Amino acid sequence: MVPWGLVALCETRTMFLAGWCLVAANRAQQLPRPSLSLHPSQGVSLGDNVTLRCHVSQTAARVWLYKDGRLTSEKDIDKEQDTAEFSLVGIKQEDAVKYWCQYQILEPLWTSNMSDPVELRVTDPRYPPPHIFLRADEPVEEGMNVTIQCQNQNYGGIIFLHKVGHSAPIQHQEPNGGGTANFTLVGVTPADAGTYRCSFRAGGCCLLFSPLGNNVTLEVTMTHAPSGTPKHPDLTGDTRGPQWNPVTAVAGGCAAAILFILLLVVSFLLIARRQQIQRDESPGASPRSPDAVQFQVPPGDCEGLTYAELRAVTPSTCTPSPSAAPESPIIYAEVGTGRPC
Repeated sequence: MVPWGLVALCETRTMFLAGWCLVAANRAQQLPRPSLSLHPSQGVSLGDNVTLRCHVSQTAARVWLYKDGRLTSEKDIDKEQDTAEFSLVGIKQEDAVKYWCQYQILEPLWTSNMSDPVELRVTDPRYPPPHIFLRADEPVEEGMNVTIQCQNQNYGGIIFLHKVGHSAPIQHQEPNGGGTANFTLVGVTPADAGTYRCSFRAGGCCLLFSPLGNNVTLEVTMTHAPSGTPKHPDLTGDTRGPQWNPVTAVAGGCAAAILFILLLVVSFLLIARRQQIQRDESPGASPRSPDAVQFQVPPGDCEGLTYAELRAVTPSTCTPSPSAAPESPIIYAEVGTGRPC
């Protein structure tokens, strides 16, 4: 029978260890995770040299490097550094695996979580490069389906499809029994045009890849617009056809508006003049009296003068109305007395 004291001691130690684990996990969550990078990140072959850099955001005292889940190296860094470098010289087959890093600070004594893993992919020239074929009707038009076929001569593993300009493969699949993988591009667009190549990863524990094989070039032809579809104006500076100039359009619009306003003004003046002429020539219009004219006569000739008021009549082609009786002239006469005026 187990003594009660021993049972209580075991329970106390268990609770203490559990509490310590919770505190350690909490401290790890408070530290930012490091990041790990490879240099160079691609195109590494057997025998090359590679540098792994672990980047930390806190002043770290010690950085650990893990290879395929096992601690493989550690390095102390001072307070002025934020990166620890680990060198791999003469890459071998067993180096083509995944790597992680982790760091620890002294005050307080906390340890970070693991970084995200990075894969060291190594090219093994002992594997033959796969062949690639483009299975499509030519010319390839936009919207068509295109099949790219890769063959690795029954080496198994996984076949990868690469596109020039992309750092990572765009597709991968296991080959069929004949060592062939068919990659289908559905509804291709001009963005799918480019150069493609294949590689394969051999089966086994390590990330060993074959060299890239020969390449094929995919050209995608734009589909023609249906008849009657209006074309957009060319604003790219092409001088082969007429271009729309906004400055010219605005100037032309202003000139047309000014001309229209002038035409309206002239038309208004002509209509007003015509109406004035019609009023002057109407039968009921009364003629205007001329301005008064004064005559001066020498003083010696004042005797025997007869004064008359004359009314000037404007000639008119209109026939006078019968009801309008002519006015008799008014005559002023004075008998001379022989005296000077």
